[in-house]
Amino acid sequence: MTFEILSTLTLIGAVGFGCQWLSWRLGLPAILFLLVSGIVLGPVFHVVDTDALFGEILFPFVSLAVAIILFEGSMTLKKRELREVGGTVAKLVTVGAVINGIITTLATHYLVNFDWGLSALFGAVMVVTGPTVIGPILRTVKPSTRLSKVLRWEGIVIDPLGALFAVIVFEWISLSLSNAGVNTGELLYLFGKTIVVGTVIGVVTGHVFGLLIKHFWIPEYLHNFAAIAFVAFAFAGSDAISHESGLLAVTVMGIWIANMPGVHIRHILDFKESLTVIFVSILFILLAARINFSALITLGWGALGVLLVMMFIARPVKVFLCTLRSDLTPKEKIFLAWIGPRGIVAAAVAALFALKLEQLGYPQADLIVPLTFTIIVGTVLVVSLTASPLAKLLSVSQSDAAGFLIIGANPVAITIAKALQEAGAHVRLCDSYYDNIKRARMENLLTYYGNPMSSHAEMYMEMSEFTSMLGLSMHSERNTAAALRFREEFGVRNVFALASPEDAKENDKYKSDHVYRGRVLFDRDATYSKLVSMINSGHKLGQTLLSEEFGFSDWEALNRDKNIVILFAKDAGGKFRIPVDAEDFSPKAGWTLFTMLQVKEKEVAQQKADLRKEDDKAKKEADGASSPKNAS
Repeated sequence: MTFEILSTLTLIGAVGFGCQWLSWRLGLPAILFLLVSGIVLGPVFHVVDTDALFGEILFPFVSLAVAIILFEGSMTLKKRELREVGGTVAKLVTVGAVINGIITTLATHYLVNFDWGLSALFGAVMVVTGPTVIGPILRTVKPSTRLSKVLRWEGIVIDPLGALFAVIVFEWISLSLSNAGVNTGELLYLFGKTIVVGTVIGVVTGHVFGLLIKHFWIPEYLHNFAAIAFVAFAFAGSDAISHESGLLAVTVMGIWIANMPGVHIRHILDFKESLTVIFVSILFILLAARINFSALITLGWGALGVLLVMMFIARPVKVFLCTLRSDLTPKEKIFLAWIGPRGIVAAAVAALFALKLEQLGYPQADLIVPLTFTIIVGTVLVVSLTASPLAKLLSVSQSDAAGFLIIGANPVAITIAKALQEAGAHVRLCDSYYDNIKRARMENLLTYYGNPMSSHAEMYMEMSEFTSMLGLSMHSERNTAAALRFREEFGVRNVFALASPEDAKENDKYKSDHVYRGRVLFDRDATYSKLVSMINSGHKLGQTLLSEEFGFSDWEALNRDKNIVILFAKDAGGKFRIPVDAEDFSPKAGWTLFTMLQVKEKEVAQQKADLRKEDDKAKKEADGASSPKNAS
């Protein structure tokens, strides 16, 4: 039995990783693959029996995992963003949630024949929009910065509020079953108590944890462990005082810590992001494995009707009423009205309350979970497949061009930035020296005047427009520091920096480890001093289109004895390729090479003349081979 449990857990982990990898490769939300996998492992082949595997600890585990997921998401919410979109978000998560809940309740009652209590509970659960699926969709679609902020804030803030609404409805049903009658005052007291308890515990726990970090009372290697412990304490403690207030407590805690001055949480956030990926993968497989196909059949076409009402009536009505006086454009409102996928919180809360109602003997309680998963699968599938085309049709998405954040605005940085910009990339140069910034602006290049690693840059420089970082500062230490900062933003693979003079030395004692500085641009001899010397001696930017007739080996043979640096290449699909020291760089036909070379007019003229001679010779040979005389 122990081996069976171990093998099942191992299988779930392996399948979850596979789903996440497929999501990365195909650019689709992982929830699609996770749900399909859970259904295949559960009701189809009966490999995973969630209830037998976890027993009574299933829903405590699910609840705590959801709490950690919400805490991670709330730590990304900044006050400056709220100032920009606060009014819209406030309406969406309050008035909008009520509108959405009422319409969904009506649709559920009349289309799947739930009684009013069960319909209201389902409507309350369905007000959430699922940050676990909105995040991947935003990364893939890349809508405008304002839309991203609205969707992210709404998705994270509305989750605990949706759980609160579900608690109120559940208590109303419980009172009705106990023949005690529905006491409106008691329900209002319960609602207020839940909000007050969750908010107070979230603020107090968050502030205490923030102070411990700020004053170095917890060693850094224990920060992640402490974060989990504080989240668990806030969640369980708040729930113990007021039922189902724990999700609100951890959300408030995350927002409070994220906005405390002097509290560095980036490393905690990185750890929580990894933990969230693991929990989301496991939870979706486990909960999807509990789906009852016979219950789905019982729901019939009514479930599809509820899905259509939620997507084409409830969400649009909610968005357009809540954005009447906002500065969002009509196109932005249409896109916002379309993006309303449901995620793990909806699945977990629905499963939790369905189990409680089943224990109370409530009729049709077992149908809530399959109906919930129908909505999750339907909304995620449709939104993930249509969001990107819709964003492009409405012109609310950011450019698909590669974006390069360049450290430094010196002559080398300006030269490479101009080449990238002419090739179609989006570039921004960062420098603390105004003279450098001024020269870059005279070349029509976008700039950031200041330290790109400052809190000001983190607040006002929008990182979603970049995909890579190039460390081109004349100071290798600044490149190394920037690489450490932005590897968290772009990943180690997309962080590059010029070689330092120490890289040419054989002794590793003098070199910065590659883990800290990013990947070395070009080669270890291409230091800032060498590149600026080439620019000062007359080297210019050059482009060469490779073909089947004139490949990379031919180009190398032609330029073997010349002092040339390949800055980057653009492949046939428009993707930028950056040459890196000690890594294979093999451009193919259809690629365009962008180089820094010393141009001499006589030499260029001679090269062109030689190429023309070779072309004429090849044409004559081809004509001779195809002439009637030779053919006979």
